[in-house]
Amino acid sequence: MTRPVSEVSTARRRDVIDALRRGTVPRAGLGLFAVGLERFEGALDADLTTVTRGGSAFHALRGEYGSGKTFFARWLAESAKRRGLAVSEVQISETETPLHRLETVYRRLVERLTTATHQPSALRAVVDSWFYALEEEVLDGGDIDEDDEAALARAVDELLELRLADVARTTPAFSAALRGYRQAVAAGDGAAAEALIAWLGGQRSVAASAKRAAGVRGDLDHFAALGFLQGLLTVLRDCGHPGLLLVLDEVETLQRVRGDVREKSLNALRQLLDEIDAGRFPGLFLVITGTPAFYDGQQGVQRLAPLAQRLATDFTTDPRFDSPRAVQLRLPGFDLAALGELGRKARDLYKGAAHHPERIAERVDDAYLDELARALTGSLGGKVGIAPRLYLRKLVADVLDRVDEFADFDPRTHYSLTLNSAELDETERNAALGAGDIELDLDMSMDQP
Repeated sequence: MTRPVSEVSTARRRDVIDALRRGTVPRAGLGLFAVGLERFEGALDADLTTVTRGGSAFHALRGEYGSGKTFFARWLAESAKRRGLAVSEVQISETETPLHRLETVYRRLVERLTTATHQPSALRAVVDSWFYALEEEVLDGGDIDEDDEAALARAVDELLELRLADVARTTPAFSAALRGYRQAVAAGDGAAAEALIAWLGGQRSVAASAKRAAGVRGDLDHFAALGFLQGLLTVLRDCGHPGLLLVLDEVETLQRVRGDVREKSLNALRQLLDEIDAGRFPGLFLVITGTPAFYDGQQGVQRLAPLAQRLATDFTTDPRFDSPRAVQLRLPGFDLAALGELGRKARDLYKGAAHHPERIAERVDDAYLDELARALTGSLGGKVGIAPRLYLRKLVADVLDRVDEFADFDPRTHYSLTLNSAELDETERNAALGAGDIELDLDMSMDQP
């Protein structure tokens, strides 16, 4: 899952460094920063292999705020794309994407659907590739002349029905909409084709005329959503994507919703896991992320005994002996040594695209990176686990950029760590306030205890 820094292109280096400068998680190149995640690689590679062979997989990622859950999910997503899987990351929220409304989860899934070659939403590209694959399969049979468009269309429709037979038993509208889309494309009716792709993606307010022409009606509901997911997996598999990695991020937000909504949401998650166990979703790799309080507390998973049983994992032993094959995966979190290692990876990546790499190596040495790590975590009350985002941002924007741009800039002489409340997220701000080191601004010299 990791690549040597020397093999990374200059363009990719700049994309990653730009993201770190903004304080965001890079969309690609995360294997370069996978500090402490190496222990999971073997088990996750095995899960990806299972999925590409038509199986399914599930993990519940466990970590406090700032422990790197989003980073982990995107790091895994990179590996999934290299295996040919499609990927979708959905952030669960009370208002935008409530978990108890699976039709909304499916809609967000499609909106964020990506592949190695297509950005969100990749649904239309995937469907077009699927129909092309079906046509090629029909023509390879040798019974249909490619110039006989009517015969080819009939044969493709028959093959479509065959491939979607399992889906059609519970959700016939999915295959009907696909047929309607293909007919609209063949007729040159772009508006109808766009409308039907939108409907297949779970969008609302689709033109009634397009739905009537395809023989479908209404909007996607909670009960049909799983059928649509099953259909999407079939389409993905047939057009060369052996599966889908679906990340449901920040599931712990369920703890803050009304009691009845929480019960429905937990039950929806249980239903989804049961369907995976039953083999309904070949090619699906589901990952959910949440805090320990969500998995262990009475406002989370423990409120629904069947779900708690499915996610139960023993964390009473030393974290060194956590099994990477377990249902729940506990993120190890950062210590100062790991934070320093993260800084070294970022510095070495930066050097490859720097104008003056020799200055970077000389003035931002390993000892300085450790000093910066100690100073930053001290300003956050010693909470190393929430420091990586801010540490990388400060390192790139305040130190590495200046060293590269100014010949006489020496970070040990000319730089004092400065935190402004506006650049901190809520967790970081609370940690700084708890340390008594911030009101509106915080200036912290590197040599302070």
